[in-house]
Amino acid sequence: MAARLLAHEVADLCLGKPPLKSLCISATVRHALAALKSSDDTHISIWTCDHHQTAQSLIDNCRCVGKICMVDIICYLSKEDNLKSPSSALDSPVTVLLSRDPATVRLVNPSASLVEAIDLIIGGAQNLIVPINRRTKINSKRKQILRQELSFAPTTHAGGGEFCWLTQEDVIRFLLSSIGLFSPTGAYSVESLGIISPDILTVNFHSPASTALGAILTSLADQTSVAVVDDDGILIGEISPFTLAYCDETAAAAIATLSAGDLMSYIDCGGPPEDIIRVVEARLKERNLKGMLEEFTAYSSGIPLISSNSSSSSEDESSPSPTRMKSGRYNRSSSYSSRITRRAEAIVCYPWSSLVAVMIQAITHRVSYVWVIEKDCSVVGVVKFSDILEVFRSHLESMTN
Repeated sequence: MAARLLAHEVADLCLGKPPLKSLCISATVRHALAALKSSDDTHISIWTCDHHQTAQSLIDNCRCVGKICMVDIICYLSKEDNLKSPSSALDSPVTVLLSRDPATVRLVNPSASLVEAIDLIIGGAQNLIVPINRRTKINSKRKQILRQELSFAPTTHAGGGEFCWLTQEDVIRFLLSSIGLFSPTGAYSVESLGIISPDILTVNFHSPASTALGAILTSLADQTSVAVVDDDGILIGEISPFTLAYCDETAAAAIATLSAGDLMSYIDCGGPPEDIIRVVEARLKERNLKGMLEEFTAYSSGIPLISSNSSSSSEDESSPSPTRMKSGRYNRSSSYSSRITRRAEAIVCYPWSSLVAVMIQAITHRVSYVWVIEKDCSVVGVVKFSDILEVFRSHLESMTN
């Protein structure tokens, strides 16, 4: 049984996964925003390619340099200068959104072992990029298409090949399906396994949400969240990148004007209450943030931010059209996909909770971490997928000895 598990390849975890969407590195933030809004994916991959090579060379030399999501755009627009002129900020190159750590995205051969994939994730990779082997030859028509200059519209892959994401959740879900092989480890408490990390990000409930901007970006990179606590350190809720990723770009105005507690209500399921929307508008006026106020008011009226002030007619033609966007996902009355089943309440466990229980909690709520609290709801720490994978990695190593 153990040998069978170790024999699995990365390709086995990718069965049925759809091809990832991508943008060329020469795209702008505006293109990225349009691509995210026209896609069911929460992330878009960014690729660098030499478009003047042959079709096969184009595929071989294209390289993924990172990934972006709506949280990247929201946090970018939340910066003071960008709040004053959000339209100009959207015309910046998409590279301003990319992580400086190239190791967060790693290309992996489909024949790589399960252990190799786990090692990469433990080493800091957030997503593994795996080629999808269709076992088909590129016909002459396809070669001609590949030689053409790429548009900024999201494609299966900037160079024409197909790839898929492999996430921490995919690996954890796969291991959970074989949890019996790890007995009795799955029944041990997270405290006894030593995987409760005390290094957590917090913000006071009454503090300005803008003070948590750096923490939000850090939690996005670490695939965790920002705990919202009261003056006694009691966990009230969280500002989660996993939830914020389903908001629209005008959440930047909320971060700039609301408290951390009000921001939780703003990003909660179903969209922000009307009274909070009015508060945001009033405070934008008070701070004389006319650029963001115009965009925020326009969006409330149903005018998408990305459709305004395009830099050129050619850009309009190559950019995804606003009319092709999915209307129910980011609008004011329904800011979330039907796939989201949780609200802004934090997902919690206790130090004595079992490893398998924590895994099930995280997978059920589509997050890669679980907060650990005491009986009085004070925060002890957080259990992350990457730490859980270290436990399984040690167990898998013992299997080979």
